Amino acid sequence: MVEAGQFMCRRGGAINPVKFPDEIFDLLSIPSYDNQEIEVLAGCDIGSSKIILEPRDVLLSKIVPHIRRCWVVPESRGRKQIGSGEWIVFRDKRFYPQFLKHFLMSDVFHRQFMNTVAGVGGSLVRARPAEVSKIKIPLPPLAEQQRIATILDKADAIRQKRQQAIKLAEDFLRSVFLEMFGDPVTNPKGWTVGTIRDLVTSVNYGTSAKASETDGEFPILRMGNITYEGKWDFTDLKYIDLSEKDQDKYLAKKGDLLFNRTNSKELVGKTAVFNEEESMAIAGYLIRVRTNELGNPWYISAYLNSIHGKQTLLNMCKSIVGMANINAQELQDIQIMLPPLSLQDRFASIVNAVNERLSKNAVSSNYLTDLFNALSQKAFSGQL
Repeated sequence: MVEAGQFMCRRGGAINPVKFPDEIFDLLSIPSYDNQEIEVLAGCDIGSSKIILEPRDVLLSKIVPHIRRCWVVPESRGRKQIGSGEWIVFRDKRFYPQFLKHFLMSDVFHRQFMNTVAGVGGSLVRARPAEVSKIKIPLPPLAEQQRIATILDKADAIRQKRQQAIKLAEDFLRSVFLEMFGDPVTNPKGWTVGTIRDLVTSVNYGTSAKASETDGEFPILRMGNITYEGKWDFTDLKYIDLSEKDQDKYLAKKGDLLFNRTNSKELVGKTAVFNEEESMAIAGYLIRVRTNELGNPWYISAYLNSIHGKQTLLNMCKSIVGMANINAQELQDIQIMLPPLSLQDRFASIVNAVNERLSKNAVSSNYLTDLFNALSQKAFSGQL
C-alpha cells in the first residue's frame, strides 16, 4: 500500500489559453467528463487558466465529491491537453492508469475520499488534496495491475452498454426538441421571441435554514442534487422541518422547475423539472419556477439545457466571491422562443414517456452497478 500523495502531481504546470487565442486545445473539464467528450476549443474561447496534462494522467474530481468522476487522459491528438483546476492529477509510471482509475472509482476509496471534504454544502463542497494524499492505494506489480484492470474493464463495459442506452435516449430528446421547435439560435419556425418571464407565474428562492443529516420532515434539495444534464441525483439528501407558513414558499411540488443559481462558472444554471409525487424542500441556492397558462416546465428545462441555453447561461455568469451567479430576475429576463402551449405539452408527453422507459431500465442498471461494485471490492482486497 502506498499513500496517494506519492502519485499526485503538485507542480504539473499551468497555462492561460487566452494568451494563445488562435491555438486549438483539447480541454478536459468537469462538464466534458459528464458528456464523455473532450472539448476542442480555441484559446480565445477558454475563459480561465488551466492545468497542463499529459497522456496517461489520471484525473480525480474534487468538486461535488459524492459524484464519482475519474478520467484517464488519452494519447495526444496533436494538440495541447489541458484540464480544469477542479481535477486532482495523478502521474507516475508505477501505476497502470486503468487500474488506478478503477480504484479511485471504487467504494473502498470513495468511503475514505468523502472523509476529506470541506465546504458549506452541495456543489460548494470539495475534497481537500492534502487529506486525499494520505489515503492508501494498493500497488501490486504492473502486470497484476493490468490483469485486474482488464477484468474490471470487461465487467464495466457491460454496465456501460446500459448507460449508453440512456445517452441515446437523451440524444433522441434533443433531436425531438429541434424537430418540434427548431434551433433556438436561428428560430427557423419563426416563433415569437419573449422572455422566460412570459411563461411563469411565480419565482422563489429556497430556504437558508440549516439542514440536518438525519432529522427533519422533508428532504431538502441542494445544488448537487441537480446534474449537469438536467437530471436528479438523490443519493446525498439532508432533511429539514418547515412551518406550515413556510411550506408553500419552500417546497418543490411535482411539475416545478428548479434552477441552480450559483456554482462554478461551468456548472451554474443547472436546471431540472421536479417530477416526484412527494414534495421536497429547496435550499437557498436554488430557484423554484412555476409556469403560467402559456408555459410548460419541460419545455423551459429543455431550452435551458440545450447547447444554446447553456451557452447563454455561461455568457450571463458574473462572479461573486469566486462563484458565478445568476439571480431570479436575470433568469426571467432570458430570451426564449414562445411556441404554443399545445406544442410544449406534446413535447412534455414525449419526454415523460421516454423518462418512464428509462426509469424501468434503471432497475437493471442499478443491479449491474451493484454486481460491478462487488467485483471491484474483491479486486482491491486481493480476492480476484
